[in-house]
Amino acid sequence: MKDSATRRPPARPGGRPVGRVLGIPVHANGSMVLLALLVTVVYGNYARAELGLGQPWAYLIGLGFVVCLLGSVLLHELGHALVARRNGIGVRRITLELLSGWTEMERDAPNPRVDAAVSLAGPLVSLLLGGVATGAALALPEDTVPGQIAFQLAVSNVLVAVFNVLPGLPLDGGRALRAAMWALLKDRNRATVVAGWAGRVLAFGTALTVLTFYQLGLLTLFGMLFVLLVTLTLWHGAGQSIRLGRMTGRFPLIDLGALARPLLTVPAGTPLGEAQRRRAEDPRPDVVLGVADSGGSLTALVDPVAAERVPVDRRPWVSVESVARSRDALASLPVELTGEQVVRALQAHPGAQYLVTAGEDVIGVLRVADVAAVLEPRRAQRN
Repeated sequence: MKDSATRRPPARPGGRPVGRVLGIPVHANGSMVLLALLVTVVYGNYARAELGLGQPWAYLIGLGFVVCLLGSVLLHELGHALVARRNGIGVRRITLELLSGWTEMERDAPNPRVDAAVSLAGPLVSLLLGGVATGAALALPEDTVPGQIAFQLAVSNVLVAVFNVLPGLPLDGGRALRAAMWALLKDRNRATVVAGWAGRVLAFGTALTVLTFYQLGLLTLFGMLFVLLVTLTLWHGAGQSIRLGRMTGRFPLIDLGALARPLLTVPAGTPLGEAQRRRAEDPRPDVVLGVADSGGSLTALVDPVAAERVPVDRRPWVSVESVARSRDALASLPVELTGEQVVRALQAHPGAQYLVTAGEDVIGVLRVADVAAVLEPRRAQRN
C-alpha cells in the first residue's frame, strides 16, 4: 500500500466520482474492482480455512475486509487533504485504488514547513489507525472474525505508515525529505530532484535486499515478485519526480515572445499552392500560415498536416481555408504570461498550437512541441 499527494493532474486515469467527504470529491479507480475481487477471494478462503466459515459468509467477511482497507486508505488521504486545506491549499479530489490512493491539490505548498506537514499527515493517520486496530486485536479473541480483521488492519496500517515514511520520492517520506532539502538548498526544484534520486536508491536497495532474502529462502517466490512489483513502481515514480523537478526548474525559460512563431496571413480564397509559395519566400524562420478576412483579421490557421496531404498538382486549385482550422477553436495565451502560467494553461486546454496575443492583436503562434523542447531539451534532441 502506498499513496501520493500531487498537485498537477496525474497521467494515470482519475477514476469515477463516488461521492464527497467533508466537501472533498472522492473518486475510485477502475483497477480497484479487480483488486477488491482478488482480496475478497483470498481473504474469504483464509476465513474458510482458519475460522471454519462456510460460503457465502467467508466471502462476505472478505468483502468486509476490503471495505475496511478502503476506509483506511481514505482516512490516510484525508490526513493529507485536511492539513493542506488548513494551510490554504485547495484540494481537487481524492482517488482511491484499494491498496493505494492519491490526493490532488490545486497548488504546491508555499514553504518547506507546510510541505513537510502535508506529507507526514497521511502516515501519522495510518499509524494512529494501526494503534487503534492493535488495541482491538489484543482485546478480541484471536480465533474470531472481528479479531482477525482487527489484526489484519493493524498490520496493514502499520506497514503503510512505516513504508510511506521511507525517505525517497514518490513516498510521503520522500516529500518530507524534499521539504528538508528545500529548506537547506532554498530551491524546491533541486530538492525534488535530490529526493527523486533518493527514491531510486531506495528502490534499488530494496530490490537487492528482496533478491537476497529469496536466495536465502527467507521469502517465497510470490512474496519476492510482489515486493519487486512495488519496487518497480517506486523506481518509476522516483523517475517521474526527477523529471518533474527538472522541468519545473526550467519554467522561467519559457518566454512566449521568443517562442511564438511568426504569422503570415493570406486572404480567404487564396490557393494553397500560392500561400505556400509566399511562406517559402518569407525570410522569417518557422512561419505559420493563417487566413484573414477582407478586413485583415485572422480567421483561421492552416493545418500543416492537412496541407501536406493535398497532392501537389491539386494545390493550385484548393483554397487555403479548406485545410485551415478556425481561430475560434484555438486557445489564446497573453504574451505576458509567466512560464508556470503557460504550463497551467496548456494543461487546462490541451492542444497542438495556441495563439499568442498582445491585447487584441495576434502576434504569433505557439507550438506545444516548442514548449516541450524548452522543458526537456535532451528528449527533444533525441526525437
